[in-house]
Amino acid sequence: MCGITAYVGDDARARIDETRRLAERLRHRGPDDNGSHLCDRMALAHRRLSIIDLEGGRQPLTNEDGRVALICNGEIYNHRELRSRLAGAHRFKTGSDSEVILHLYEELGPDCVRELDGMFAFVLADGDRFLAARDPFGIKPLYVGRKGTGLWFASELKALPADCDDISELPAGSYMTEAGVTRWFEPDWVEPPAVPAPDDPVALRRALERAVEKRLMSDVPLGVFLSGGLDSSVVAAIVRKHIDGLHSFAVGLEGSPDLVAARRVAEHLGTRHHEYVYTAAEAEAVIPRVIEHLESYDPALIESAVPCWFVSKLAAEHVKVVLSGEGADEVFAGYGYFASVRDPVTLHRECVRLLFGLHNMNLQRVDRMTMAHALEGRVPFLDRDFVALGMRRDPALKLTTADRPEKHMLRRAVADLLPSEIVWRKKQEFAHGSGSAGILSAHGEASVSDADFARRAVLYPVDTPTTKAGFAYRRIFDEMFPGEARRKTVGRWHGRVPTSKEPSAGQEEQPCRMQS
Repeated sequence: MCGITAYVGDDARARIDETRRLAERLRHRGPDDNGSHLCDRMALAHRRLSIIDLEGGRQPLTNEDGRVALICNGEIYNHRELRSRLAGAHRFKTGSDSEVILHLYEELGPDCVRELDGMFAFVLADGDRFLAARDPFGIKPLYVGRKGTGLWFASELKALPADCDDISELPAGSYMTEAGVTRWFEPDWVEPPAVPAPDDPVALRRALERAVEKRLMSDVPLGVFLSGGLDSSVVAAIVRKHIDGLHSFAVGLEGSPDLVAARRVAEHLGTRHHEYVYTAAEAEAVIPRVIEHLESYDPALIESAVPCWFVSKLAAEHVKVVLSGEGADEVFAGYGYFASVRDPVTLHRECVRLLFGLHNMNLQRVDRMTMAHALEGRVPFLDRDFVALGMRRDPALKLTTADRPEKHMLRRAVADLLPSEIVWRKKQEFAHGSGSAGILSAHGEASVSDADFARRAVLYPVDTPTTKAGFAYRRIFDEMFPGEARRKTVGRWHGRVPTSKEPSAGQEEQPCRMQS
């Protein structure tokens, strides 16, 4: 896992030092190593967090003749299969999983991204051509800034020049070349299935186990986030089968529900459990740092990012890689408001909308809070094959009923892995389960005067805050990231239960708020 910056333009040679300086703003993402590369029209810089091939995987990586260069942030889980397939025609210089992208590109061009199973954001230079790409759900971030006739790419907003004319995310599941942006991820489950896949709990369980197992590849210690909720607990249970002495991590206010439930799961699984009990004062004090790394002012996202900050900090003291439970609620309709949905088509389309909005909500939180502490986060529930299997199931079976709680399909498939009270534990937002939501909201309200709040529409005419807490977070964000260009990258929730008459979300970039 890493931080990347790149510049594309005729004046690339004059920009290489600036590219390196901007990459230094991402040192937290990659404290282990750094490198840069200059070619015809591109300057590349990289900060490395060493996970695979610790000694030999330094980036930028180049192909055999040095013509093609790559900087990548992510993990390619099928790199061994791809390496085996490509080895006859190509010479590999490293054991890095990222190197397969170079040689696959030589074979397939931009369509190489369709062969990659993993989480990734990368920029590749090929003479006067370039390729920038992002994984299907946007697990790894990539921003694009325009400055005159040049293009900048960076893992975070803070690594783009301050005077970029326009800034946007490269959309999840898309790639960009000199010809423009192309969406490469076009799944067949956007619409409800005409013929649903069988409701087979064994097949679902096996698919989840495969998703978790492929994310265990690592040359450094690996652990799990453990909130005591169903999703993180299931991931921990599967990982524990493969790792003795597995480290698990939980945080919360004293007596918070997550701490109690996590202890129960850790005892059941026999993990080496670590917890941190933070105080209200600590949670309040860390808000500016959270916003600095999160690069968002969404209140719900910030309130869940604060405990994520503490659990990432705790985990980084013991491991360099963690697995977490994001994605299950989007696939299996696990959020509380789904209880009011009665139409299967409506439910399916809302799940699709949430999945395609994860990139700048929950996934942004996980990426930024983990990487703030040089920790790599992996999300097995968002395995492409597992998501497809879940989304091809009959959405009618995901409806919440009196005798069928939310995520019943998943609960039934994993019921034997955990204590019953965990398998059937009612869903709680991370911010509520850890205890942060109430204290942070109250702190935000107390930090804004009535007079300032009365001027909110004047101060913030676009996306005007509706609460004092939202005003407080927005004020901090705007001080750190001034300018409308950066504000436009912030994902915001448009909360409503859609009607069955609405078109499918398809591949639209609709921001939405998630729970954790």
